[in-house]
Amino acid sequence: MANSVRHPIAESEKRLLGELRAWRRSVRTTTDGPPPATLTAGQRIADTVAATMGSWRFIIIQSSILVGWIALNVTAYVNRWDPYPFILLNLALSFQAAYAAPFIMMSQNRQQDVDRKAAEDDYRINVKAELEIELLHQKLGQLREQEVMALSRAVEDLTALLNRSGLCTPPAKAG
Repeated sequence: MANSVRHPIAESEKRLLGELRAWRRSVRTTTDGPPPATLTAGQRIADTVAATMGSWRFIIIQSSILVGWIALNVTAYVNRWDPYPFILLNLALSFQAAYAAPFIMMSQNRQQDVDRKAAEDDYRINVKAELEIELLHQKLGQLREQEVMALSRAVEDLTALLNRSGLCTPPAKAG
């Protein structure tokens, strides 16, 4: 008889596997991520501001405006409305940063919530996969044990058949 190692799945693991299967079925019927209609106006504004201020287009335009502002005030091509040390420019940039930071943080917090939910979903899927693999290993072990038993019986039957037919003599016992 083959020596088999069995790892029976505990009742709690079976219950968890059933819950994960039910949860996965329910997730398959819904779409990934919240539909855009579920976002509030503030969330849409925060996402738009964060996407705009985080783009190369915004950086290039703002850099061009800053270079133009400084060049016009240093060369005095136009009346110096903000001479060096550019206090008005500093005030405008501080104002922009004061309003942009909360919008960006709101967008990041919302994205963090979405990422956290995705991580929880991934964890559940990984646990389910682990339990499914354990079940497969258990089934393969049972199949292998059944196959070894069947082969052992076949060898015993063939040996008995050969002994009865006289084609084979049993090995001499040492003693």
